[in-house]
Amino acid sequence: MEVGLGLTFQNLNEKVTDKEVFRHELALAARAEDQGFDSIWTPEHHFTGYMMTPNVPQFLSWVAGQTRRIKLGTTVTVLPWQNPVRIAESFILLDHYSEGRAILGIGRGLGKEEFDGFGVPMGEARKRFREYAEALLAALETGVMEYDGTYLKQPRVELRPRPYASYRGRVFASAVSPESVKLMANLDVGLMIIAQKPWDRVEEDIISYRERFFAMQGRPAPKPVVVAFVAVNEDAAKAQEMRDKYLVEYARSTSSFYQFSNKEFASIEGYEYYGALANSVEKHGIEKFNNFLADLQIWGRPEEVVEKLKSMVDRFDVGSFIIYTQFGDMPFEVGRDNYELFARKVLPHLKDIDVSAPPVAPAAASLA
Repeated sequence: MEVGLGLTFQNLNEKVTDKEVFRHELALAARAEDQGFDSIWTPEHHFTGYMMTPNVPQFLSWVAGQTRRIKLGTTVTVLPWQNPVRIAESFILLDHYSEGRAILGIGRGLGKEEFDGFGVPMGEARKRFREYAEALLAALETGVMEYDGTYLKQPRVELRPRPYASYRGRVFASAVSPESVKLMANLDVGLMIIAQKPWDRVEEDIISYRERFFAMQGRPAPKPVVVAFVAVNEDAAKAQEMRDKYLVEYARSTSSFYQFSNKEFASIEGYEYYGALANSVEKHGIEKFNNFLADLQIWGRPEEVVEKLKSMVDRFDVGSFIIYTQFGDMPFEVGRDNYELFARKVLPHLKDIDVSAPPVAPAAASLA
């Protein structure tokens, strides 16, 4: 199977400079191909040290120039914040620069501070996402964008250079709420799983997505991409310590940045799921929730990490992984060791997993 490297470019506590963060993570990216990773991914974020990744296609173009075969992906590009024409142009260009190695991850966004910074009302995000996604996906195939919607009024324009190749099979979307899962099936895109809920709920979402996808598209859904934050150490006690320090700190930063305790989400159209989540966080306490988020990730000795990831492949029929090895307030030297041990002792076993069997149509859908 294919395994990608995720990069966060986090600077949570200002213990180092932004320049040092970039020097460190760019060095990880430059070595990823030689280490055996199949792709490099980074999310889009703005305005804070949570993740300093405001222009993902620009970063991926830099990676393209450093590498020959590695694929280039986004986890994710947030559509409501940008002009769809500019997104299409950026990813067509990236495809030309890299000779077809680009992968487009899309989402509608959750960071309230980012929506406020761009002057985009969060309550418009779901509808904007649908319109922008429909226009973008069509443009990436045809080289022409034209759309007449509520939020997007785009006169016909031709995109040059023309698309390098079809993006079908190279577009994935993150989805957490059940409504978003159904939308991604309607849009004919793959599912990117970024853990924020119990795995049995994720399993329900995947089943729902596969049934909806088959009903809408007439063929089985592509296998999902799973994002995992990994802490690995030869010493089990040190691996546990990495979980308790760095995975929990990353969870704290995520809870704070996304305002998971903000009950105002309940009154924002499209974000009602997060309003219910805020009530749960209030009931159980934010630190318990942070530990829950940390426990969704992967840690242990190399052989334990391999088995945990293999169990996810078996349970969810995973097509590929995106692995983050530098996160939270992890010192650079710890992150470097984590990255290198994963590449040496875990990555080869994952790449040996055969995921070539075609996805199977859902039983319920195939009987319909």
